[in-house]
Amino acid sequence: MKRVIVANRGAVARRVIRALRSLGIESVAVYSEADRDLPYLKEADLAVPIGPAPAAQSYLDQAALLRAASQAGADALHPGYGFLSENADFAEAVERAGLVFVGPSPRWIRMLGHKTQARDAMAALGMPMTPSSAVLGADPDALRQAADRMGYPVLIKPATGGGGIGMIPLDGPEGLEAAWERARLVAERSFGGSDLYLEKLLCNPRHVEFQFLADRHGNVRCLYERDCSIQRRHQKVLEEAPAPGLDRAMLQAMARRLEGMLSAMGYDVIGTVEMLYTAESGFSFLEVNTRLQVEHAVTEAVTGVDLVAAQLRLAAGEPMREVLPETPPLEGHAVEARIYAEDPVRFLPSPGVLREFVLPALPGVRVETGYAPGCRVSSHYDPLLAKIIAHGSNREQALDLLRTALRQARIDGLKTNIPFVLRVLDDPEFRARRVSTGLAERILEGARAAA
Repeated sequence: MKRVIVANRGAVARRVIRALRSLGIESVAVYSEADRDLPYLKEADLAVPIGPAPAAQSYLDQAALLRAASQAGADALHPGYGFLSENADFAEAVERAGLVFVGPSPRWIRMLGHKTQARDAMAALGMPMTPSSAVLGADPDALRQAADRMGYPVLIKPATGGGGIGMIPLDGPEGLEAAWERARLVAERSFGGSDLYLEKLLCNPRHVEFQFLADRHGNVRCLYERDCSIQRRHQKVLEEAPAPGLDRAMLQAMARRLEGMLSAMGYDVIGTVEMLYTAESGFSFLEVNTRLQVEHAVTEAVTGVDLVAAQLRLAAGEPMREVLPETPPLEGHAVEARIYAEDPVRFLPSPGVLREFVLPALPGVRVETGYAPGCRVSSHYDPLLAKIIAHGSNREQALDLLRTALRQARIDGLKTNIPFVLRVLDDPEFRARRVSTGLAERILEGARAAA
């Protein structure tokens, strides 16, 4: 690779540009009209406009991105995360255009991006599963029978997409058909596909995911796990590595087991296997994310591995023995907070101009953002403002450092979720490592009751 176009925006675009610079590879940034003033455009070797503000006319416009790549003379494309990063058709189009797609091979994106197909493939390799249905149509009798077979509560899930979009929990059969239609409409609008299925809903599990790198020669390396249990409406807010309060021997055994499965498949480049965990049932498969994760920085902090640089090298065909000869030891603990431009009470997006935007500069704290003071945060895109990552010798030190960093942040011109994140960091259950996917909502309920 000599010149890579970054088909994304914001913090991830800036992160990829930084990794390309470290490898001596030229970078090409793309931008919509809404993003023309973002600071990382000047950090890239070249910046190319791709269209108007709406994502469908810019960052999701495959033809525009490929034209930009050709215009810039790029020989590879990094999709970042979100947008087209898990679109198999786009990955294939990139390869047909003669570029390297910096991600897993399109066949893995296609197979594992469809959740029921992914479940079938991983179950065949011995992956533990929660009960679920195949893709179902809208026949009321078939829906009720499938839900009754697995037992309530159940979760309606789109077979494609992510981010919790279109997922609807049900405690009983009342409203099943109406909820199914709502989910179908959301899935069609958000992901361009209306396939839905039912999955047994676990009550307050932990969300634990395992990070993998893989070369194109069958070698797979697991870089430990992350706990992503602190979520609102299935959207991650806080992530940490390693997973607190879980037996390390159990985690290592699952990591080795997953390594064997992905190696047997022939999986390549980068990916994350997401799991649910309860003390009663152990691990169960959730999905595979065939891309770089938003929360990759906590893994980088505790391993010292530049995951983006490794992803680039593996996509270029380098063998694992050269990219990562052995699994590095865990070093300390890291925790990341996602800072969103949103109302901390109603949690609605809060677009606006960053009149003041001062993020902490502290030892042990890393900040990832695509914005600078004076930038406009557009309503056209995800409201993620920044990620703040704290790394300490242990969990308590990392949490205290993150809390200090958040309290030092000065952001004016829009609202953020920082007050909510601080509530979580101060919560006794969270501090005591008793985390689950329901904890954030319980913390909010307690805050509302006290108000």
